[in-house]
Amino acid sequence: MLDAKTINLCQGPNFAALTTLFEDGQPQTQIMWVGCDGEHLLINTEVHRAKFANIERDPRVTVTVWDHSSPYSYVEVRGRVVDTVRGDEARAHIDALAQKYTGADYGNPIRSERVILKIAPEREVVH
Repeated sequence: MLDAKTINLCQGPNFAALTTLFEDGQPQTQIMWVGCDGEHLLINTEVHRAKFANIERDPRVTVTVWDHSSPYSYVEVRGRVVDTVRGDEARAHIDALAQKYTGADYGNPIRSERVILKIAPEREVVH
């Protein structure tokens, strides 16, 4: 179960920094939209992207979510991608995230296939 503050931040239009690891151990961090289901953080990406290749090889990730109105209020979640969801559910999820962040369905072209990364927390640090 995620901490109540983590759930609250993920339910609002607050951005997340997702860090994955390249094969040589170098970190890669990107700003992402984020959601949650109460148990997992949910990040939506495409299967052709480096971050997806990174988590397929090494599922360890760190996600930091900060409050858009108070950026010194944030949570850091260290965990693992424990499941992925593709297909219609992933497509509907990116539209739901776009609605939360922009007020409209996802408008960018999809180059490959959308996928939801389900991240189970192993450690949460609440600030």
